[in-house]
Amino acid sequence: MANHKSAKKRIRANESKRLANRYFARTMRNALKDIRLATEKTASEEKLPKVTSLIDKLAKKGIIHKNKAANLKSGLAVKINNL
Repeated sequence: MANHKSAKKRIRANESKRLANRYFARTMRNALKDIRLATEKTASEEKLPKVTSLIDKLAKKGIIHKNKAANLKSGLAVKINNL
């Protein structure tokens, strides 16, 4: 258990950040799932810029690694091009 005031504050801050990171990561996974399950190329192409932007934002914040972001975006591009 934390003994210092600053350590207690850090625990509270970490918990709120953890919950926010979980929310954004889940939102990204749901967006990826929507694109991957789409069967129409036009619908997928319309969603791609928004999802790509979301992935870039998460990588910039450090929620996901930049290489993972690159791999996700590349995989989506390949998937959409093959539709």
